[in-house]
Amino acid sequence: MQDRQQSKIPVLNFILFVSLSFAVLLGHALLMSYLNPQDAKAPQELAAGKADEQKVDEDQPKLPDTVAPVENKQEKPDDSVPGDQVAAPDGAPAAEQVAEQAEPEGQWVMLGSADPAAPYRMLVTLTNRGAAVSRIELNSPRYLDLEDRSGYLGHLVVDEELADKQASGRGCYVQVVGQGTPAAEAGVEQGDLIVAVDNVKINTAGELWYEMQQTKPKQQLPLKVLRDGKELTLTATLRRRPLDVVKPDNNDPLSMLLSFRQIGDEELPDPHTKMKDDERKEDKDEELDLARPAYINAELPGVNLREGNWEIVEADQTHVTFRRVVSKFGLAVLKTYRLAKIPNEGQADPNYKAYHLVFEIEIENVGRESQKFAYQLDGPTGLPTEGWWYANKIGRSGFFGGAAGLRDVVVLKEGNQFSQIGCPIIAKDEFGAPGKDQRIDYIGVDAQYFSAVIIPEKDDPNELWFAEWEPIRVGRLDPELVKLTDTSCRLTSTLHTLEPGKSLKQRFEVFAGPKKPPLLAQYGLDQLVYYGWFGWLARPMVKLLHVFHDYFTFGNFGLAIILLTIVVRGAMYPLSHKQALGAQKMQLLQPELKKLQEKYKTDMEGRSKAQQELFRKHNYNPLSGCLVLFVQLPIFIALYRSLWVDVELRGAPLISQSIRWCSDLAAPDMLFYWGEWMPKWVSDGQGMFGLGPYFNLLPILTIFLFIAQQKMFMPPPTDEQQAMQQKVMKFMMVFMGFLFFKVASGLCIYFVASSLWGLAERQLLPKPKPVAGADAPQSRADAKTRARAEAVERAKAAEKRAPSNGEKNAGKSKRQKKNRPQR
Repeated sequence: MQDRQQSKIPVLNFILFVSLSFAVLLGHALLMSYLNPQDAKAPQELAAGKADEQKVDEDQPKLPDTVAPVENKQEKPDDSVPGDQVAAPDGAPAAEQVAEQAEPEGQWVMLGSADPAAPYRMLVTLTNRGAAVSRIELNSPRYLDLEDRSGYLGHLVVDEELADKQASGRGCYVQVVGQGTPAAEAGVEQGDLIVAVDNVKINTAGELWYEMQQTKPKQQLPLKVLRDGKELTLTATLRRRPLDVVKPDNNDPLSMLLSFRQIGDEELPDPHTKMKDDERKEDKDEELDLARPAYINAELPGVNLREGNWEIVEADQTHVTFRRVVSKFGLAVLKTYRLAKIPNEGQADPNYKAYHLVFEIEIENVGRESQKFAYQLDGPTGLPTEGWWYANKIGRSGFFGGAAGLRDVVVLKEGNQFSQIGCPIIAKDEFGAPGKDQRIDYIGVDAQYFSAVIIPEKDDPNELWFAEWEPIRVGRLDPELVKLTDTSCRLTSTLHTLEPGKSLKQRFEVFAGPKKPPLLAQYGLDQLVYYGWFGWLARPMVKLLHVFHDYFTFGNFGLAIILLTIVVRGAMYPLSHKQALGAQKMQLLQPELKKLQEKYKTDMEGRSKAQQELFRKHNYNPLSGCLVLFVQLPIFIALYRSLWVDVELRGAPLISQSIRWCSDLAAPDMLFYWGEWMPKWVSDGQGMFGLGPYFNLLPILTIFLFIAQQKMFMPPPTDEQQAMQQKVMKFMMVFMGFLFFKVASGLCIYFVASSLWGLAERQLLPKPKPVAGADAPQSRADAKTRARAEAVERAKAAEKRAPSNGEKNAGKSKRQKKNRPQR
């Protein structure tokens, strides 16, 4: 007990450092590992052969080239036939007189451009199947796909199965070509047949996708295409693949699908009663749990607005209008998308308000009688899940952030009530009943660095548009990848009644872009950026980091983090200097403490008083070095959260984007890929000890410097027990290495710079003067040698004090003789 109390003093700072600095990280890792288990495999992406764009002529007001027709894969529905309104003899439109016509062919429309110099922020692909958004690509070179580093030609194929059918095994049929893509710049056109890439024969869309995966950005790629029976050779200069804010996830539903919840007396069953009960009765069917809920695609008989092909009324590079008539009920539905365009004066402003589509719904009564209805609108789907094996998003429940995923649903209700519904809660159907009769200011899906949000535009802000809102799971549920589940939101309108010839119009903004505070503020989406409990410190740190980045480090965030470290350590110099002097003084007092330990071997209270008197005499406080740890802890957590939140740090390289190592300061440094030969339990990224598919160098360097600091700052052991405790601390460092292995490289840079500062600060301290009356200070090696020698001497002394065998026998004979009875 005496040695144990004595040994606590020199190691107190280290114990506090471990318990305070890493308790949050450890607890968060354990909690997130339990709530959001990950899987070894990455989320399965849609093949790059599925693509979307078409070259257009900006001079024409209405451009047929923006519409890419293909063969229709669906059969004509029995009850819902699109067509134009025909006036009844008395002038009123009649449902039965709506002109019957064939189901329109499947078509795609491209809005905007992939060229960063174009007056748009994105390239949007829409399909007339459900009049839905298929893909939204950001054209800024600042927002690139960080996982797929192959060359980008453009998404030329939207429907791979249909493209193969059109090509009949002769090549890859080009369904769409987006303006501003390398394919468009090379002269590829919709309807071309790609037969060879870099002299490699292409037979199917899948083969084209595979060959493109072997390419690199900036590569000059020769293409052979067949056009009107002639073979042409084109050369495309490939680029880095842009980020898709919205894209189809396997066979998940597309974005912005609309249907009817109720028409007249016909109404879809409540999904939270009948349909959910039916699903629960079949709980034994394992496949049913993995499939998306049955009610997601449910529609009233004869409606078919989600899967049917809509008529394209008009389309150009900035807008498209779809129309479909539900003849059974005498209703016509129009959906219009308009892409925000940047004026010349706003072109240089990266935060100009242009990351949105204006989305309009118009529902007309084309029948003879009044009709009541309520529509339901589904939100965006398929947001990014990059960093699936290391990324975490901050939730808003509890100190550790709650069960947030990478695709959470966010909603702002009346009274400025903000809610974040975590992806794991949605995936497991634990949200409960939908919200009812609440004014919705916005609702959408929130990823780590990007969001896609629907914002109603009302003439009267207090008008109630929606009777219900709820988060929904639109993708299949993988129990091992719960936090990556594809989610969306559903809005159900209030009940409307339309007289013949009248219409209902509602307008929305659909934001789809990065979570930059200056940009979000223009949309009223400020609350999407959340740093957790340490936001009061994280926000000024991020601003200071951006000042260094913009004005002092030539646009390098790695150097900016180092400058931030210098400022932080410089501000804390008085505290850290005092801590270092206290550690030196403690080292000098070790001989005196050793003497007190020998003097008060059996008197614990006396030894404690003597130690306190010794500390008071030399003006030393054992807790004086703890203050710097309390100051560093919020800074550590604030920077940790900043790397999770600040989109500007996403994809920011330490050296260059062309070098894979440390090309993203918000991610591990990824020195080299070892996923192919390491055991699955190591490379799968699952839980605390799943290290991921990449070897990371910076965490190893960080732990090495921590151990060096421990050796330098810890006083030498005075006995074997203290030496053993310090060895245990070294093993604890190895354990901490597992925690740090998937930490963002930017945070490791902070720790490396901070550790080097601490080591240099200790080396520059003046040599300590011996304490009056104390023995000369010992080196760590001398202390260990002396401790071992003292242990040997104590063993020898104990052996000498023990009686020999002869003495034991002599004593035994005397006792036997003494106790022998007299005769």
